Amino acid sequence: MTAWQNMPPLTALRAFAALAEAGSAQAAGALLNVSHAAVSQQIKALEAHMGLALVVRGGRRLELTEEGARLAGALELGFGAIEQVVGELTGRDARRALQISTTPSFAANWLLPRLPSFRANHKNIELMMNASPALASLEAGGIDLAIRHGEGDWQGVDAELILPTDIVVVAAPSLVQGGKTTDPTDLSTFHWLLEEGVHEASRWLRGHGVDNGRVEGVTYLSGSMTLEAARRGQGIVSMARLFVENDIAEGRLSLLYEEPERSMTGGYYLVTRKGAVLRPVAKAFAAWLRAEARLKKNLI
Repeated sequence: MTAWQNMPPLTALRAFAALAEAGSAQAAGALLNVSHAAVSQQIKALEAHMGLALVVRGGRRLELTEEGARLAGALELGFGAIEQVVGELTGRDARRALQISTTPSFAANWLLPRLPSFRANHKNIELMMNASPALASLEAGGIDLAIRHGEGDWQGVDAELILPTDIVVVAAPSLVQGGKTTDPTDLSTFHWLLEEGVHEASRWLRGHGVDNGRVEGVTYLSGSMTLEAARRGQGIVSMARLFVENDIAEGRLSLLYEEPERSMTGGYYLVTRKGAVLRPVAKAFAAWLRAEARLKKNLI
């Protein structure tokens, strides 16, 4: 009881959590079904209780102090854990659709072709897929897990490498006359195809000595359109090798450049909230994803 006696009122903490989430007292009031004045009063009471300023006042936009940001992060975890347990105990959380976030390229070129095997064994799981280059916020009651490419060094999440893969540069043989280059700077004279929201081409070229990552031109496309445009000879594309292995083997695309050594940390990661306990439906999907990834690696 001693710990609870020192805690601020729960209503004040909930009001501050809503304020941090919504970005304004008016929006927080709408979330809590109270007036914005009531939210402001709760925040002032919380600051008085703690003897700290939690909100920077006077600006046009809501800003949290350093202490306020720390408290908001702790409340997000705490209320999220409470919400999850309540959902599990009442059964509401189990009925909620499984929500997955990933990039359009991964969804179109790797995940979607394999989903029938998941559905065959999990017919009662309703699945919602958010295929977007934007990083989704992993919050309780929202996105269950994400699949993202990188080095796995993201802050505030747990990341498990499931599919190591190189990034390669490919193009239709008709565009490059079937050639292969050992000098990445040669590729700057070609038109490049880039997935919307992703900047791999310029980053890749800058990392390989091309000034400012400049290329002859860039066309931005979405999802599988990038790969299809490359097959049609409309430009060069840089993407995960696992998406284009069959195209290279069957001659639809020529491998122009690949890293001399495979990265041991780069690839596609299964990403979840830090310390989160996955719902049963999310655990089932994660187990299936690991099994599919192992099968893929065994076939390479």
